[in-house]
Amino acid sequence: MPRLGVLGWPVAHSRSPAIHNAAFESLGMDGWRYQRLPVPSALLDETTRALGASGFVGANVTIPHKEAALALADEVSEVASAVGAANTLKFAEDGTISAENTDAPGLIAALGDAPRGLSALVLGAGGSARAAVWALRDAGASDVSVWNRTPERAQALAREMGVHAVSAPQAADLLLNCTAVGLGVERSATEDEGLNQLGLTFDQVGAYSYVVDFVYRSGSTPLLAAARAHGSRTLDGMEILLAQGALSFELWTGRKPPVDVMRRAALEEQLPV
Repeated sequence: MPRLGVLGWPVAHSRSPAIHNAAFESLGMDGWRYQRLPVPSALLDETTRALGASGFVGANVTIPHKEAALALADEVSEVASAVGAANTLKFAEDGTISAENTDAPGLIAALGDAPRGLSALVLGAGGSARAAVWALRDAGASDVSVWNRTPERAQALAREMGVHAVSAPQAADLLLNCTAVGLGVERSATEDEGLNQLGLTFDQVGAYSYVVDFVYRSGSTPLLAAARAHGSRTLDGMEILLAQGALSFELWTGRKPPVDVMRRAALEEQLPV
């Protein structure tokens, strides 16, 4: 029975099992199964290397393992190498692990309009932020800056990617949250706190005409709620999840995924708010 999964810590919030299992069922791929794989950082290498022998043909990788997943792979795609992080692994019968990054092309596909000529501010300095910075630069964004709560991490990422770090969020055409802030936040009680963790206030969010949040959850995130209140265009993490997930699905199976079926399954999945 071919198996797939998503490696992360935490991973209980992931809707990837719902979208991929729905795709398998829709395509009549009997026996295929996708599951959550909660793995702490200390066990990532050992666990990942054992998956192939356990019947797994591949895995997605989420917070906080994307950079570590790239390091443990035997073969790395050009995009994953350029990004410096992997969100998709493929396991060969001989034990070889191949790494790919579908976050970057998935983001551009989900945006709808190419960011060519636009300025962008990326919040975060982890694997998703790396993918976003690379994707925006590759797609022709005119100016890309990075902010992180730990300035040294933002500065290191900016140097490596050829962009610039900022000490505080600044106005731009696009704002992209690539941190986990908002993932477990109860919006009704702590919306201001959620924005403050991103270095933002409610009024500042209005400076961005297009706001993208990689976080997806039941209900809106504090960032997207503020953006919508200002009338800004928004994109939530669900659409990015679907776009990158569709690319991963095709990489593993060689088949075109039924994206509408996957979207419906994601929206119907009942997870904690």
